[in-house]
Amino acid sequence: MKKKAVVCGATGFIGRNIVERLATNPEFEVLAIWHRRPAFSAPGVKWLQADLTRDEAVRNAVAGADVVIQAAATTSGAKDIVERPYIHTTDNAVMNSLLLRACHEAAVQQFLFFSCSVMYRPSATPVRETDFDGGQPLHPRYFAAGWTKIYIERMCELYAGLGRTRCTVLRHSNVYGPHDKFDLARSHLFGATITKTMTAADGGDIVVWGTGEEGRDLLYVDDLSRCVELVLRKQSGPFALYNVGTGHAITVRDLVERIVAASARKLAIKYDLSQPTIPVSLSLNCDKIASEIGWRPSTGLGEGITKTLRFWREYHAPGGS
Repeated sequence: MKKKAVVCGATGFIGRNIVERLATNPEFEVLAIWHRRPAFSAPGVKWLQADLTRDEAVRNAVAGADVVIQAAATTSGAKDIVERPYIHTTDNAVMNSLLLRACHEAAVQQFLFFSCSVMYRPSATPVRETDFDGGQPLHPRYFAAGWTKIYIERMCELYAGLGRTRCTVLRHSNVYGPHDKFDLARSHLFGATITKTMTAADGGDIVVWGTGEEGRDLLYVDDLSRCVELVLRKQSGPFALYNVGTGHAITVRDLVERIVAASARKLAIKYDLSQPTIPVSLSLNCDKIASEIGWRPSTGLGEGITKTLRFWREYHAPGGS
């Protein structure tokens, strides 16, 4: 018998990739939850519009679910993180609190939450899950997002301990790939760089915020989607928290150079030190999930850049699909 998987935030970047993958998995029937961005065509997927900051909507969304995958979130790029950090707190705390309570009361078998790596301090070596120390201050620019993520992680642990719903937390690194945010107002590093590279005038400049020396652990979205499938199938304990990344950091400078080279465009790269940037370097040690679940990333950065550029050309270039 198929399991009913509810995917919250199904029209967002990670959510859409999860929906498209699970739609082809015979183990699941998929209910996709959307709020503002409209539904898309996916074979066999049912759709429900819901505002997940409202209790009744949340209860309706998880009714009859075996699995709830929580990919809904208020997110944005570095400019908002620096100038409007409060937008990452209220809605995210409210919707996840309501979802966890509703899943517990409905006896949903498993709840999976996408956290991230913003709670970790910069490190020259890959960090483990146990390296987070709540007694140490977070990077000032990650204070709002970081402590909100930690609160939700602890709520997952609380509800898992009550015995009805198995909970999973995935602390993923910087995710990129098809359906990423490519508009410059909301995009993160990778999506913004793709858009700047592909829309710059021939022979023109691409401007990078900051010095380009900070490092990022970049995870291709298909690897994250495959990780979700494995965790849903293999997690045995009531609560698990896993790092999900590549274990390697690439500097922003090197990344931009690789994207420009892969695009085959003739562009000059310049650095604007006046714009907001978050000058930290970080990569994730993923030995725990490799040992317990058997997951490892399989998409190299070069392949991921090529696939993402192909997607952009097909769906975002003038005259694309």
